[in-house]
Amino acid sequence: MNAPGKRGNPRRHAFAAATVLVTAACMTGCGAKAKSADLPKSMGGLEKQAAQEGEVEWSAPKPQAQMQPAIDLFEKKYPGVKIKYTNTKAPDQVSQLRMEQAAGKVSVDVANAGGLTVGPSADMADDIDWSRYGIAKKNMFGNGLVYIWAVPKVWAYNTEKVKPADVPKSWDDLLDPRWSGGKVSAESRASFLTAWDVDPDLGEAKALAWAKKFAAQKPHYAPNTTQTEAPVESGEVSIGTSLINLVLEAKKKGAPVEVAPISPTNANESYLYVPKGAQHPAAAALLTSFLSSDPAQKALAKTYNSRIPAKTDCSDPDDTPVLAAICKAGLKWYPTSTLADYNRLTAFFPKGEKALGTDIG
Repeated sequence: MNAPGKRGNPRRHAFAAATVLVTAACMTGCGAKAKSADLPKSMGGLEKQAAQEGEVEWSAPKPQAQMQPAIDLFEKKYPGVKIKYTNTKAPDQVSQLRMEQAAGKVSVDVANAGGLTVGPSADMADDIDWSRYGIAKKNMFGNGLVYIWAVPKVWAYNTEKVKPADVPKSWDDLLDPRWSGGKVSAESRASFLTAWDVDPDLGEAKALAWAKKFAAQKPHYAPNTTQTEAPVESGEVSIGTSLINLVLEAKKKGAPVEVAPISPTNANESYLYVPKGAQHPAAAALLTSFLSSDPAQKALAKTYNSRIPAKTDCSDPDDTPVLAAICKAGLKWYPTSTLADYNRLTAFFPKGEKALGTDIG
């Protein structure tokens, strides 16, 4: 971990790796040999074919323990289909699938997409009519991706280090000199600035201007949210960028952390899809459909991974711990609604890194 106030090497982070690996893989074919699956038109037919396939390979950037409640429910409902789960970093999965699709031998049946991997994933996803399998139109993204969970980006603070009266309530509050000199941790990769780009009242110019002022505070930079959350929990820093699930998990274990009421943020949606060329396409479609269902969403909610409304809506937060937490903090959030939004962020993040002073290495 970097010492407070020193800069990490952002080119080692996942987003940069995704860009490099996807570009390199695309030069070799970009899934040229992968074929779309011939799936049944009815749910009954899908269940029958899935049982014949017998298994499904699911890969996502989450510990299996977080997915296990939903896995158990699925295997109880469909005992003839076993899930083989792998925790894989998003950019690594993109690189792997690109090469496998080009070779015509795909090992992943259900893949995950989020952030800068949404664009390349949309290209690799099989074009499935998800409405046949009970998935609501509002949860479909493009022609193949399905919205399954959200993990909003938040600012967390240490309740033993920050007095209630001193808790920052806005992004500009973080520019107060009291938080200078390594008292705040932040991602070097600048993805925590996403909300500025998706909020129509803010935008890129204001984001970069804020980032330059923030950099002058000499924050503690780290490559990812896990490494910015950890020093908040330990008290090494007072405030840091995080994800809502990390804060809630830490609180559950007794850590002195809380969500700061700093808005806006973004929903940070995560999608699942069946890659073209999947070896068990029916089982993959059945699992994806199941994970979108109410019982699975309730199971995922226990580990802070279920869907939330695409944009600010606190009318009914009680059944979803993530939604309840961000509503309690009074946060306002925005979606990344279109593929064009994700493509714009691809160009935005390097500019954010430059403004933060982390575009080195």
